[in-house]
Amino acid sequence: MELILNEAAAKEELSGIRRFTAFVKQTPGAIGFTMGEPDLDTKEEIKAAVMTALDANETHYPPGNGSPFTLEAISAFEAEKFGLHYSPDEIILTMGSTEGLFITLATVLNPGDEVIIPTPAFSLYESITRLFRGVPVYLPTEGSGFQVDPEALKRAITPRTKALVLNSPNNPSGVVYTKETMDAIHDVLKDKPIFVLCDDVYRALVYKGQFHSFAEYQDMRDRVVVAQSFSKSYAMTGWRLGYVLADAPLRDKMQVFHQYCVTSAPSVLQRACVQALKTDVTYVRELFQKRRDYVYGRLTAMGWDVTKPEGAFYMFIPTGRYDNDSLRFCRRLVTEAGVGFVPGVYFATEGYMRMSYCYSDGELKEGLDRLENWVNAQR
Repeated sequence: MELILNEAAAKEELSGIRRFTAFVKQTPGAIGFTMGEPDLDTKEEIKAAVMTALDANETHYPPGNGSPFTLEAISAFEAEKFGLHYSPDEIILTMGSTEGLFITLATVLNPGDEVIIPTPAFSLYESITRLFRGVPVYLPTEGSGFQVDPEALKRAITPRTKALVLNSPNNPSGVVYTKETMDAIHDVLKDKPIFVLCDDVYRALVYKGQFHSFAEYQDMRDRVVVAQSFSKSYAMTGWRLGYVLADAPLRDKMQVFHQYCVTSAPSVLQRACVQALKTDVTYVRELFQKRRDYVYGRLTAMGWDVTKPEGAFYMFIPTGRYDNDSLRFCRRLVTEAGVGFVPGVYFATEGYMRMSYCYSDGELKEGLDRLENWVNAQR
């Protein structure tokens, strides 16, 4: 008997990042810099908020989109810290930003609709698009300093274009889109029925200049969704908490997918969300900026032509001097140098590899020492 599955699910593979991470871990003695997970623990006051919730027996079903006190705290935080004004009934507390991205594209896509994805890009955007029978359209940015070229964007738009994904600071390049870039994108899209999905999860980790979200353009408010996460800047990756901000009519449709997908985020964790929003994360940004400077200095001294990241905690390293086949080259580094990076092919950009520098200082030094020894051996 032949069992027929959903074609979109049958064709989609599990994350290449996680598959390559498993390969590194299975290689005896290898050090991996593949995962985007801070080596920090969640702050004690955030954890304590969960104990308070447990003691108060906040263990029952919460409202589907989030408890009122959680949504009110998010609304106030966004307005005060980032100038984004969304009322509590325009917010959904999600299971990480992943669910936020999922329910956004689920809501706006019909089969055959196109989603423009500037590359290099986190593979999740492509996978979700395909799962909802959409068509990913890649917009390469490596030729424009990893900024979106407005002329290239114009050429990518077709009558089937439904959405554009903007991820700034960018994973994997660490580039922050400038105000000029955002203005140019706005000029292209302002009169078009195209949704903009802002993946702003690294915005607290901007090292230089000012962060600008596309959500600042109020004339397009009905077409913009912001996906946020507690994972990165608050060291809460395992908590699986995030939220989306969207104009009320759009949020009302997004909550349908949210409800039937997860019902709600856990009630007992929501006090922790509120506490996290009160936490000063300056120390996190300063730590990763210090590590960014160390890694950048080591790589450039070895001769790697690397764009200095302005945010997040990734270094996107060109591999062309050795091999443009990023998967083959990264496998070679694991077996010959004992150090693991993520192949650029998993970000839809060949000839690069991504290094995550959210590892301990000792691990970074050891891994870069190994890479330097390998580079010297090639001369």
